[in-house]
Amino acid sequence: MMGRGEAGNDSVEIKVHPRQANTPAGSPPHPSQFQNQSVFKNWVPWLVPLFVVANVAVFIAVMYVNDCPSNSGSCVAPSLGRFSFQPLKENPLLGPSSSTLEKMGALDVNRVVHKHQSWRLISCIWLHAGVFHVLANMLSLLFIGIRLEQEFGFLRVGLVYVISGFGGSLLSALFIQTGISVGASGALFGLLGGMLSELITNWTIYANKFAALLTLLCIIAVNLAVGLLPHVDNFAHIGGFLSGFFLGFVFLIRPQFKWINQKTCPPGYIAPPAQSKHQTYQYVLWVISLIVLIIGFTLGLVALFRGVNVNNNCSWCHYLSCVPSSLWSCKSQQVYCQSMELGSQLKLTCLSNGKSNMYDLSNNDSSKVQMLCAQLCS
Repeated sequence: MMGRGEAGNDSVEIKVHPRQANTPAGSPPHPSQFQNQSVFKNWVPWLVPLFVVANVAVFIAVMYVNDCPSNSGSCVAPSLGRFSFQPLKENPLLGPSSSTLEKMGALDVNRVVHKHQSWRLISCIWLHAGVFHVLANMLSLLFIGIRLEQEFGFLRVGLVYVISGFGGSLLSALFIQTGISVGASGALFGLLGGMLSELITNWTIYANKFAALLTLLCIIAVNLAVGLLPHVDNFAHIGGFLSGFFLGFVFLIRPQFKWINQKTCPPGYIAPPAQSKHQTYQYVLWVISLIVLIIGFTLGLVALFRGVNVNNNCSWCHYLSCVPSSLWSCKSQQVYCQSMELGSQLKLTCLSNGKSNMYDLSNNDSSKVQMLCAQLCS
């Protein structure tokens, strides 16, 4: 994505000379004796493609569980059977109902705090609201993740992805405590944050440094700006980005050049004296970032499980996720219905638009009632 110059290629010219009895001490070696040795291992990416397959498989499983024809009066693409989508008024992204997403592990702060379902902070990053949602996220994951895994390997990139997704979910839960949240956006922004810190900590190996930095900053700014629109959880983006930024200083560091490992020399050759692989500033950033991550996650979890709503202590923070304008509103889109049992019928009345309807009461659980309420209020 961002090119490296001669100082940053995976192949570095190493000037070594053989032990020859007839070579005078201190005389320079002949140019033909120069050797090229590989410095960095080029990993074969497999974890990021596996993440993509897993996300798509989970989405298919969610649509199977959703079973629109059995739970809704009208579906989009009914020829798909139980894989058909909810009505567009209910889900314009071509996907399942909110009640199905909640059942499958979407982030619900009430369930996390009061029902001890902390696993939702992780499970929600593998769920998507619809076809458009999963396609956008997976294309972005391939575009960003493949390059990082090639350079740093599956373990480090996998840790950045999952921990950043957790960080995005945590910040989202602290600010948005009504409704549900799904999607890998926080984890994706974590990879963007990791790319930025990787560029900073490995600054010396990049060619066109400022052009690379400006390009990456523009990509990040555009994506965060999109998060200022309604119905987009920008707190998950910000939390994931900050987590990934600090994780990049921990996991995505490279040895700096002007050093050579003795093991790279062919038999009979002597390498120049090895210098330090990592610079002092890299160690300093590593320690600071690790401390910030530990403190940040600890304080965030304590605040979450104590039921703290950060918006109560920050009157302007809600603008980080949505900026109101004449074209849209940032008010919550939660729906509430009044229910009344009339014999074997259930009467629901949407409190936001006043619409009412009667439904068969048989085999109605709370999740199905919530889905019917969402349809009535849409």
